[in-house]
Amino acid sequence: MSTILLVTGTGTEIGKTVTTAAVAALARAAGRSVAVLKPAQTGMAPGEPGDLSEVLRLAGEVTVSELGRFPEPLAPATAAARSGLPPVTPRQTAAEAARLAEGHDLVLVEGAGGLLVRFDAAGTTLADVPAELAALGHRAEALVVVTAGLGTLNTAALTAEALRARSVPLHGLVIGGWPEAPDLAMRCNLDDLPVVADAPLLGALPENCAGPGVTADAFLPVARASLAPALGGVWTRPEA
Repeated sequence: MSTILLVTGTGTEIGKTVTTAAVAALARAAGRSVAVLKPAQTGMAPGEPGDLSEVLRLAGEVTVSELGRFPEPLAPATAAARSGLPPVTPRQTAAEAARLAEGHDLVLVEGAGGLLVRFDAAGTTLADVPAELAALGHRAEALVVVTAGLGTLNTAALTAEALRARSVPLHGLVIGGWPEAPDLAMRCNLDDLPVVADAPLLGALPENCAGPGVTADAFLPVARASLAPALGGVWTRPEA
């Protein structure tokens, strides 16, 4: 059966798209067929390159799908309401993920912002997608992208708690931006993050590893070095 991973985070602009691309790149390198679904893209006009364009640049040839696009850089529910366009729903998202799963070994569903950012006025979120998938006979797990420094333990713990409350399995955590010279808090967080989230730390992607000039060929070894074997890489947690 196809693997479905929800790539979410503890906030916005923390490396979800780069993490999605890294997981996709390693899966492709292992010979797996990959699809990436972006339910709601905000802050982008029609035809403008968005997160899926970045995934294609960094991961190479994967199937991509986008369900809704809203021009203002806001939460999906707010952006949809202000644009006058219909919001994306968890049911739509699950249906598309299930469709993609029929023809791919791995489906990555990249959320917008954090886990509980609202899709619509009813208050549904990405966290509601696994229940909709279960009704379709599919199982999904979450991969949570976190920050490296002070404050990350609280947001990681809250996100993990929200997933547990909805019976959504937490596959693991990935640090979306690891600096060349980490401070004491960051080094300690390597040990503390798995404890507070009760889930493995599965990698740490270097800051600025996916700049505009980075190609898929150049990105693949970075992804391999930065993600753990559970995601297809060789990374192991360094000593704090």
